[in-house]
Amino acid sequence: MAEKVLMKGNEAFAEAAMRGGCRFYFGYPITPQSEIPEYMSRELPKRGGVFVQAESELGAINMTYGAGAAGGSVFISSSSPGIALMQEGMSFLCSAEVPAVILNVSRCGPGIGGIQPGQADYFQATRGGGNGDYHMPVFAPCNMQEAVDIIYEAPALADKWRTPVMILADGMMGQMMEPVALPDPKPFVEPEEIPANKPWAITGYAKKPGGARAVVKSLRMQPEALEEHVERLFARYDAAKAELTRYECIGLEDAELVFVAYGTIARLTLEVIEMLAEQGIKAGLIRPISLWPFPYEAFDQIGKRTKVVVSAELSMGQLIEDVYRGVNGRLPVELIHRTGGIIPTSIEVAQKAKAILEGLK
Repeated sequence: MAEKVLMKGNEAFAEAAMRGGCRFYFGYPITPQSEIPEYMSRELPKRGGVFVQAESELGAINMTYGAGAAGGSVFISSSSPGIALMQEGMSFLCSAEVPAVILNVSRCGPGIGGIQPGQADYFQATRGGGNGDYHMPVFAPCNMQEAVDIIYEAPALADKWRTPVMILADGMMGQMMEPVALPDPKPFVEPEEIPANKPWAITGYAKKPGGARAVVKSLRMQPEALEEHVERLFARYDAAKAELTRYECIGLEDAELVFVAYGTIARLTLEVIEMLAEQGIKAGLIRPISLWPFPYEAFDQIGKRTKVVVSAELSMGQLIEDVYRGVNGRLPVELIHRTGGIIPTSIEVAQKAKAILEGLK
C-alpha cells in the first residue's frame, strides 16, 4: 500500500478500477458521477487502456458485452436513471456469463429525480431490473477506503464467478474527498494471454487446430437447455455466497436497539450510537457490505436485550424488506428514513430512535 492521498470519491473509484486491472471503460456522463468518465478519458489511455465515450447508456452496456465477451476487463459507471437504461444489458451479461464491474453512484427519486444522494436503487440493484432469473453480486461500501478496496478486488471476483459485479455508492460518496491508500496496480491482461486466462472468451480462432471455437450467447431456444442453463447459474450463485457475503456487526451483545444501515447512512448511524450512549441507551449496528448476497446470518448475533430493530435508509423503505427476512418475526422492525435527497442529521435519527424505544414501553 502506498501512502494515503486525498482524492475525490469519483476519481478514487476510477483509479481503483484501473489499478484492479480494468482496461476498458465505456462511459456516458451523468451527474453525480461525471468526474469518472472525465478522469478515465484522461488517465486510462496513458496506461495502455481504452476509453470510449458512448452515445448513450444503452451503447455503453452493449459495448461492455462485446468487449467482455472477447475477454476484456471492463469497468463502467453511471447513476440511477442511467443504470435503469442498462438493466436489459445487465441481464444479457448475467445470462451470457460475461464479467464486468459496474458502479452506480446513485441519486434520489424516481424518474429523473434529483442529483442529491439517495438509496432508492436498492431494489433495482438487488432484485434486478432486467428480465429473467439472475443475480449479480452487489457491494455497498460506507467510506472511500472501503470503496477503493472493493472496486480493486471486483475485477478478479467478476472473472472468478463469470458475472457482473455491482458497487452501489451514492452521490455524497462520489463528491466528497477523503484520504485513501491506493493499492499497487495489477498489470492489464494482454490479448495473447486471454485464451489461458479466460478460455471461454471469443478470440476469433479455435484454441487447437480443428477444435471448436468458443461461443458466448444468451439465446437458448430449447426449454430444457434453458432450464439447465439457469439452474447451473443458480448453483454457481449458491457456491459464491460463502465468499461474497460480507457484513460488519457493532455492539450487538447488549444493545436495546439495533440499527441496520449501509453506505452513507451507516456512517451517520455510528455517530448516533455514540449520542444514544451518552443518554444511557445502548444501540448496535448491522452493516451489510454485500447487499446481494444479503447477510441474513448477521441477525443471529442480536442479543437477548434487544427490543427493536430499526432500518435506517435514504428511501421510503427498501432495505427494510431484507431486514424483515433477517429478523424473521423475532422482534419488531421500524423504519427511520428521509428521501428526496435529504440526509437526516444524527440528532434527528437519535431523537427518532429514542421515540421508538419509548413507544415500546
